[in-house]
Amino acid sequence: MSDPLAPSHTGMVIRHANHLAAASLVGLIALGTAWELWLAPLRQGGTWLVLKVVPLLLALFGVLRGRRYTHQWASLLSLLYLCEGLVRATSDRGLSHYLAMIEVALATTLLLGCALFARWTARHQPA
Repeated sequence: MSDPLAPSHTGMVIRHANHLAAASLVGLIALGTAWELWLAPLRQGGTWLVLKVVPLLLALFGVLRGRRYTHQWASLLSLLYLCEGLVRATSDRGLSHYLAMIEVALATTLLLGCALFARWTARHQPA
């Protein structure tokens, strides 16, 4: 019986965690932009709340390149989007409520992907 956490599987776990983080990050950027400009903006025609995706854009290139440090701070950043999604899911009505639930799912997935990536890359770095 092989160990599922053996070194041969480690690269695959790290790669999947990075893909999970990258996909959820791109999803959060797309959702935040579409939400505040077209789908359910607070005011007709879009709002300045679209700028909430700027911190996510700063993390995008580091996550796509598989940088551990970026994954670490992106996991902390995801908590802000998780909180926003939870607040808006419980307070908003209509389409905005459903978009907030999607934001909660994406932020949770980003947190999970970044945390797993940071943990597994820390274990396998040379001392």
